[in-house]
Amino acid sequence: MTELGASPQEAPPAPKKFGTFEGVFTPTLLTILGVIMYLRAGWVVGNAGLLGAVGIILGAFAITGATGLSLSSLTTNIRIGAGGAYSIISQSLGLEVGGAVGVPLYVSQALAVAMYIFGFRAGLQYILPEAPSLLVDLAVFAVVFGVAYVGPSLAFRVQFVILAAIVVSLVSIAVAAFGGSMTEPVTLFGQFPGAPETGFQGTSFWPVFAVFFPAATGIMAGANLSGDLRDPRRSIPRGTMSAIGVSLLVYLLIAYWLARSAPPDVLVSDYYVMVDRAAWAPAVLAGLLGATLSSALGSIVGAPRILQAIAATGVLPASARRAGQDRRGEPRNATLVTGAVVLGALLLRNLNVIAPLITMFFLITYTMINVVVLVEQSLGLVSFRPLLRIPRVVPLIGALGCVFAMFIINPVFGLLAVGLVLAFYVVLVRRGLRAPAGDMRSGLFVALAEWAARRVIELGGTNERGWKPNLLQPVRDPDEVRATFPLVHGIVASKGTVKIIGIGSGVSTAALDAAAQGFRDEGVFATASTVEAESFERGVVTSIQALSGAFLTPNAVFLSVPDDVSRDRELAAVMAAAHAHGLGVLVFCHNPRTGLGRRRRIALWLGDQGPGWELGSDLPNLDLATLAAYQLTRNWRAHLTLVGVAQDPRHRDAADGYLHRLATAGRLPRDTTTRVVDAFDAGDEASRPDLMVFGLPESPDLEQIRTTARRAGGSCLFAHDAGTESALA
Repeated sequence: MTELGASPQEAPPAPKKFGTFEGVFTPTLLTILGVIMYLRAGWVVGNAGLLGAVGIILGAFAITGATGLSLSSLTTNIRIGAGGAYSIISQSLGLEVGGAVGVPLYVSQALAVAMYIFGFRAGLQYILPEAPSLLVDLAVFAVVFGVAYVGPSLAFRVQFVILAAIVVSLVSIAVAAFGGSMTEPVTLFGQFPGAPETGFQGTSFWPVFAVFFPAATGIMAGANLSGDLRDPRRSIPRGTMSAIGVSLLVYLLIAYWLARSAPPDVLVSDYYVMVDRAAWAPAVLAGLLGATLSSALGSIVGAPRILQAIAATGVLPASARRAGQDRRGEPRNATLVTGAVVLGALLLRNLNVIAPLITMFFLITYTMINVVVLVEQSLGLVSFRPLLRIPRVVPLIGALGCVFAMFIINPVFGLLAVGLVLAFYVVLVRRGLRAPAGDMRSGLFVALAEWAARRVIELGGTNERGWKPNLLQPVRDPDEVRATFPLVHGIVASKGTVKIIGIGSGVSTAALDAAAQGFRDEGVFATASTVEAESFERGVVTSIQALSGAFLTPNAVFLSVPDDVSRDRELAAVMAAAHAHGLGVLVFCHNPRTGLGRRRRIALWLGDQGPGWELGSDLPNLDLATLAAYQLTRNWRAHLTLVGVAQDPRHRDAADGYLHRLATAGRLPRDTTTRVVDAFDAGDEASRPDLMVFGLPESPDLEQIRTTARRAGGSCLFAHDAGTESALA
């Protein structure tokens, strides 16, 4: 309700939305029926013959037709937003992949406008050879930019006029055909003489295919306007596939007409043979000019919408400014930026050098559309239930065909385009973009994990070579995680995992989640959950049992020796339960006076292995201790010392040899040193390690552990094997 005397603010007019015919079919058809149809179709037929030309046309349309079906299937499965292909790819594979493909696609779309303007000028100069090139280019740019700036409504009205001109040109060709122009015998297989520019030095099938293939592209012209459609889910499939079908029929009929209307030597030497053989030459010239103008118009209308969609998701710097819209929803800022890009390209005067790169970016976009469908179909997710279902072979043909076309057309530019897309991807990954909605990447990783889990279960065995530290850390208080973080992180980084379990009803879930996030911030995968149980032992046992069937099953339990000796029995029961369920045990005895020191020196203690001190295929309950010491040495960049206890002086040499063989067989760091003693001796404070690692007996005495730690004068880690790890594997 407005105040007395105040005029209510007028609501901005709703942007006009378009239907299938004007919003998708017309721009897509006009983009496909472009300059190649008028100026190169005859050259293709003259080189390849009628059957060769039909094979080229069908091959090119098979690739883009498969891509069109993939595009149609995807648009019936998602709520496609503005930006066409960018919206599809970013919703499926994430903003990083969408941006890596979308930014080059936008640039290519903008540069294509300049290419079409150059084509329009070439056609005009066929009629008016004296027309100044730069003036014509700038005049045409002013027209198409002005139309695009006003909005798609005007652009579509202009395209209807152009469509009428193209229809009239085709009618002129049909009149010529029925009027007696088709008098030449058909050449089924051509001799591939080449082009006049190269002095007819000869060519082959695939270079001719490469010249024609861009004619079959342009299938995204309607999809790029997805944000301006009333019902994109319905309009894009119908409009795109209808345009592909109609244009395929037109190309096949024109190929037959050309093969019957002119001999091969004329077809390959006269690019304007369609003009000369038509009933009304001016009609075909008007169609040629209209085709180039419509392609330029479609690109300059579609490109700003791609840019606006990219900017709206924060992919580009200063995205808020580029994503700005006027009161009618038109991307004015993006249109101005696109106009500046096109004008700069026109002033360069020659884009032939980078023209193949433009085609490559279109093909990469088409490839990704097909890949998205392949991945979605392979995952079998419930969320992928398109109204238009296609066989898996369709996107496979589309993806392989697009890659094949890239390297047939120009392998150097194909590799360059792929390299640029990968470079964009790396930059966007480092920016840490956050999508406003989820994508299918999590589903992809879950599917891969499920497949891997099934394979692991089917293979069976202990798989010592594939062992990684996957720790279960049960705690009563989240502060225990913070206190032991450097040690746990040093053991599991970077490929291991940590499962934090809060035992008891009073444990803060938020604090546990924060602790797990701390590990993830440091590159270690960690999760957290709580278990309510009547006792610490019962909670740990319940957790072990619940996780025993998981893929990332913990293989060791990490425990801290409590200061309260009344908990010793409870801790001993937990260790016994871990043994019973086949888990290793790591027990940390923290020295509050020294902590972990500088984390630069680690000592691994090995009990008396005499009298033989022979190194077998496995270690006697020292595998987990050795692997933990190795992990800590590597992640802390510390120095490792192997200490062997030889109670009999006569066995010292054998013990020393054993330690050296262990260092070699265990692939321990090259600077690992060895020391043989006749009894436990921690050394003086100057040489004392920051952490000592010991083997743990199957029935440990916690008081004995405390005594050893006190004698060591520092923090100690005790380990008992699960039997699934091997330091010598």
